[in-house]
Amino acid sequence: MNALRTTLVFTPVYKDYLWGGHRIPETYGRVGAPSVCAESWEISAHAGGMSVVADGFFAGRRLDDLAATFGAALTGTLTPVPGRFPLLFKLIDAHDRLSVQVHPNSASAASTRGEPKTEMWYVLGHAPGATLFAGFTKGVTPDSLRAALANQAVEPQLARLPVETGQALFIPGGLVHAIGEGCLIYEVQQNSNTTYRLFDWGRAGSDGKPRPLHIGEAFKTIDWSLPSPHMVTPSESGRDSGARWSAVVSCPFFTLRKLDLAAPHKVAMDGTTFHALFVSAGRVNVATDGGSVALNAGSSALIPASADEYTLTPETPATLLITTQ
Repeated sequence: MNALRTTLVFTPVYKDYLWGGHRIPETYGRVGAPSVCAESWEISAHAGGMSVVADGFFAGRRLDDLAATFGAALTGTLTPVPGRFPLLFKLIDAHDRLSVQVHPNSASAASTRGEPKTEMWYVLGHAPGATLFAGFTKGVTPDSLRAALANQAVEPQLARLPVETGQALFIPGGLVHAIGEGCLIYEVQQNSNTTYRLFDWGRAGSDGKPRPLHIGEAFKTIDWSLPSPHMVTPSESGRDSGARWSAVVSCPFFTLRKLDLAAPHKVAMDGTTFHALFVSAGRVNVATDGGSVALNAGSSALIPASADEYTLTPETPATLLITTQ
């Protein structure tokens, strides 16, 4: 058995932010989640929520340690910083809306001493009428945004995007955005936790005081040249017997595809990238030459880049979200 080619499953890291809800444990049968569960960091090598291998040969090992020890054998040759795992994967349950915020891109990060953060959201579920906020309405300028912030009247400045389950939204660094209430999201992002909060809807934090805002940093970070964002509906990109691939989002930092699976399917790997799996529906067995693991809906796993291939065998019809570099 080649241990590094085994499927890695991690213990989730939960966050109890004030806007969170109950759907992550209720939908996916999570035991040990907090009563208010805003986020589950599924695969993370960030200090703010470090993934630890749950069982098997590498049980107890941290993801950052594995990346530093095995380098490209784990992360792949496309990793921009050798020895550093490049992405972060989360589940997000927005019982209430999140703050209006923006993350740096590669060009603006140095001006605020932040880390670049481009991300995408895949809608796993939503309440009736739920929306996402991304970008601005027509005619918004830096001056009009500053005036709106001063008057606590930011919402009319923000573009609203109605959502449907199975759609996605690409959020490049520099785009102002917020998750609306009622959205259950799977998020893929660069390995960064730099967030500049522009507006928090006038609410107080758990201590009864307004949460800090980062107006100066945000205005240095907003990219006013970005096109208006839009919701993405996955488009079929290939079929095999019992397997249908769909393209979702691709950018220089990650590519996410959806796989609808009704029969066993073999996925080849070439050493350039790991494969991060999330089972959004069904139950599937994942087998490499290092062993096999069964994943229920709501489960995540990481296939190291050094695996030659892996086989997905659905116990019931299943849908997976598969991310590569």
